[in-house]
Amino acid sequence: MNSWLVYSIGFTAQILFSTRLLLQWIASEKQKKVLTPARFWKVSLFASFLLFVYGYLRSDFSIMLGQALTYFIYIRNMQLQGEWKKMAKWLRLFLYFFPVLLFMYSYNNNTYDIEKLLYNENIPLWLLVLGSSAQVIFTFRFVYQWVYSEKVKESVLPLGFWLLSFSGSVLILIYAVLRKDPVLFVGHIVGSVIYVRNMVLIRREHD
Repeated sequence: MNSWLVYSIGFTAQILFSTRLLLQWIASEKQKKVLTPARFWKVSLFASFLLFVYGYLRSDFSIMLGQALTYFIYIRNMQLQGEWKKMAKWLRLFLYFFPVLLFMYSYNNNTYDIEKLLYNENIPLWLLVLGSSAQVIFTFRFVYQWVYSEKVKESVLPLGFWLLSFSGSVLILIYAVLRKDPVLFVGHIVGSVIYVRNMVLIRREHD
């Protein structure tokens, strides 16, 4: 596939990720507290879908790992907010089973190669470890958010979510620079600013 098309998919995903943060940020600034609008999870899901495809096309294991871990958490938050059932049934089925279908299709057609992902000649082992660790930390924010939301029976974004977001984002920025990946770099530069702002809003709310 042409590289311009691959990068277009990646940049579209990052634009959507940045858009969800801007929507959340604007809504929070208006109320002077951190909010979790339904659109945040909708846009997150579609952005994750595209970034998963981008990671697959780039043979970048760390990107695919990050999206695979959060994809279904986005769906769960949409369920908690009652938004999941509002989507067309065919679209829900497609989104729910897409990652599994892609893996099965690629594996059965001999296009999915574990060694190609884990031993990419353009990504030395130490860089793969850095990128994967950054994605795990960045992804764990949603695991934390999911457990927290299940506990309070409401979809919320607590302070710990934003702390993990910022920490993971900084590591991914380092990875992006070393990997020379403009998609990751642009997306996380924008996100880092909003993560800090949300932490400030939460601290002010509890002062």
